Amino acid sequence: MKLQSLTIAVALTLAGCSLTPEYQRPQAPIQADWPQGMAYDQAGTAEAGAVPLAWQNFFQDAELQQLIGLALENNRDLRQAALNVEAYRALYRIQRSERFPSIGVDGSGNRQRLPSDLSPTGDSGTNSQYGVTIGTSSWELDLFGRVRSLQGAALERYLATEQAQRGVQIALVSDVANAWLTWNTDHALLELTQATLDSYQESLAMVEASYAGGISSALDVRQARSLVEQARVQLALYTRQLAEDSNALQLLVGTSIPPQLLHGSDLNQAVLATLPTGLPADVLQHRPDIRSAEHRLLAANADIGAARAAFFPSISLTAGAGTASAELDGLFDGGSGTWNFIPQINIPIFTAGRLKANLEYSEIQRDINVAAYEQSIQSAFREVADGLAARGTYDNQVQAQNDLVTATTEYYELAQQRYDEGVDNYLVVLDAQRELFASRQELLTHRLQQLNSEVALYRALGGGWQPTANTSA
Repeated sequence: MKLQSLTIAVALTLAGCSLTPEYQRPQAPIQADWPQGMAYDQAGTAEAGAVPLAWQNFFQDAELQQLIGLALENNRDLRQAALNVEAYRALYRIQRSERFPSIGVDGSGNRQRLPSDLSPTGDSGTNSQYGVTIGTSSWELDLFGRVRSLQGAALERYLATEQAQRGVQIALVSDVANAWLTWNTDHALLELTQATLDSYQESLAMVEASYAGGISSALDVRQARSLVEQARVQLALYTRQLAEDSNALQLLVGTSIPPQLLHGSDLNQAVLATLPTGLPADVLQHRPDIRSAEHRLLAANADIGAARAAFFPSISLTAGAGTASAELDGLFDGGSGTWNFIPQINIPIFTAGRLKANLEYSEIQRDINVAAYEQSIQSAFREVADGLAARGTYDNQVQAQNDLVTATTEYYELAQQRYDEGVDNYLVVLDAQRELFASRQELLTHRLQQLNSEVALYRALGGGWQPTANTSA
């Protein structure tokens, strides 16, 4: 027992060298500042020292917050991502255990009858042997860091999966917000279409009455009826879209949606907070896909160390100590102690190029992960730049569309007044009604696109930003 304990203690204190290449983070293949130009004039000033903004602070509508909370509890994609993290955590723990000896107790018993012609004594008889041993199975002394490199690779893959789970959560929060915004927009479009259809039907009834009195023409009647039918088509369209929006939202939430959370919200209110944009370097610090890509790169780098260490000799130890006896009740008598110590050394001499090919494969995998890491940075830069361009232009676009609605409203009121005074025919009124309906539809659509672009920017920034000074300790 003393010999075994001494062997384990000495082995644990051996300081093995590492053959893993020194990690150098690849230089970010992007420019230091965001793009400049007309589209970015209103994008805001970049701020350094930003930290992620919690989704509860960015999405300010109380009903939307409840829906997001339900999705985080019930969405199956997020549940799968969490289970993947648990699986990789278990794999890391398995790999980590290889650095330590496994100690166990083994009890055995054996009874055997031998005939006289096989017995060493020449007499037939029954032999018995019992034993209890405590020891370690074949345990590799990690002299060249192979086991530690494999442990490091397993750790980095676990961390990459953890970041991937965070990315799934950010995507889920964003998707729920987009689905909720789409549902509210289609709900508003449905209400607008129903109100417009009612107005068209009133106009049709008035034109038909005028036609019966010989005031309006058959062309006026056909024109008014065509507007009614167009509105009926739009009504059916938005009714279907609203049902599909509800189904999509329920799939994301993962459970039944309480009716009180879907009753139609005014999207002209402040439903989203304003996001400071940060600097390009901030994206590298907070985007989960970039973090995950770097962890995979680190894992590939550690695999090179393990592949290099495979070229060198490996030493494994097997040791045990215990007691043995021919009688079960004599196992712990004096003089029944046993021990064994079996060192093994493996020196690779000829492997037909397997070790070299394995090293080359590990190095190629590292290069592949470098390219993937750089691509993730470039994609992140492009997504944030697109979001800034949207922010710099949508305000003007929505304001211009709102001014167009005001102008078409005045056009319709003036056309109705001129018709009432007998100056113009009813075709002018119908044309004004059609333009007013179309401009109101476009206003709702542009507002939805503006809000979706802000959600996309929140997602592109890795969950949103807020200045460090405003965060609580």
